[in-house]
Amino acid sequence: MLRAVAIIISPRNKNIITRTTPYTTPANIMLFSRNALFAAAAALVAASSGSAFAPTSTSVGNSVSRSSPAVIQQQSQSRQYSSTKLNMAGPAKVDLTGKVAFVAGVADSTGYGWAIARALASAGATIIVGTWPPVLKIFEMGLKKGSFDEDSVLPDGSKMVIEKVYPLDAVFDCPADVPDEIKNNKRYAGLDGFTIEEVAAAVKADYGKIDILVHSLANGPEVTKPLLETSRKGYLAASSASAYSAVSLLQKFGPIMNPGSNMLSLTYIASEKVIPGYGGGMSSAKAQLESDTRTLAFEAGRKWNVRVNTISAGPLKSRAASAIGKEPGQKTFIEYAIDYSNANAPLAQDLYNDDVGNSALFLCSGLARTVTGVTLYVDNGLHAMGMALDSAAMSGSMKPTTPPPVPVAKTPVAL
Repeated sequence: MLRAVAIIISPRNKNIITRTTPYTTPANIMLFSRNALFAAAAALVAASSGSAFAPTSTSVGNSVSRSSPAVIQQQSQSRQYSSTKLNMAGPAKVDLTGKVAFVAGVADSTGYGWAIARALASAGATIIVGTWPPVLKIFEMGLKKGSFDEDSVLPDGSKMVIEKVYPLDAVFDCPADVPDEIKNNKRYAGLDGFTIEEVAAAVKADYGKIDILVHSLANGPEVTKPLLETSRKGYLAASSASAYSAVSLLQKFGPIMNPGSNMLSLTYIASEKVIPGYGGGMSSAKAQLESDTRTLAFEAGRKWNVRVNTISAGPLKSRAASAIGKEPGQKTFIEYAIDYSNANAPLAQDLYNDDVGNSALFLCSGLARTVTGVTLYVDNGLHAMGMALDSAAMSGSMKPTTPPPVPVAKTPVAL
């Protein structure tokens, strides 16, 4: 059966509503005559001096305007969906005031964990951290003496405050997992409650709920060994400390995370590309971490409405990274990695820890409320390259023309 379409224009709400009516006679095949269309247009103009498609409400400041329920109900007569457009006015602003961020894996001011904490603090978040017990006293002493004050300065001139430092050894899920050799280790003397389960309970007792969980830790006891020479114990240790620790953290902290919260971890391009010198099962652990990120994004999203993402960060000469493959008279592994990146990445510029901090701030904020299960590359684009520009094979006339290096500042970029 054919149907005719009539357009009804309401002077009251200026909305156009379509209705369909059945017809069976050939005389009704002409739906609109020219005069009928002109009459409809005249009625529309007479109903309003403005546009019939003008918004029904306006945005104020950074607020979001949506169609009113009445309008949506009228529109649903012809289409069974509401507006898919969010109208935002004014510059985006990240405000984490009142949010609590737990950053696992901070022991100095040179790494990405510190930069992420600093970025979150700049937006008003309360910062609490988990530190590996063997270096806990050194870190706390440095905080007390002001050793990290220069690296604590925020854009407004104030300093980041770490409200509380918890001892955390992320290879132990609960007290029963801690072996006697650790209990009797002098570096753990006087410490207890450092397993993931115990730290989560302590955070709950101190703060109730948290909003941001950051996994910024990794360890591979045989990282300097090629995979072919890595023992089972070393391989599993790397997976335990660098990958499963993230799973366990979310297991234990998920129940005390507010809906809409975010978990963030750090990975490395060795998860998907061969990086000689990054061995001991660490490349495998990072691949596990990225795979788990996707699975946890689904499971934690459905269970707690928590987002889960990871950042694949470029090489940074942090204190921890500088300890990999350090041989007398030779560059360290991380120095080789940085030089390679500067020579071959699309962006010929230095990478600072604040670059990762800024990206983390986005992922942990409401601006990324629909972003989950992603691996975000913050590496000057090195991950996109499939050929080394500085390779000997690229010498001669076939070598592509590259622009000169871009001058870079010698101080960390502003948040």
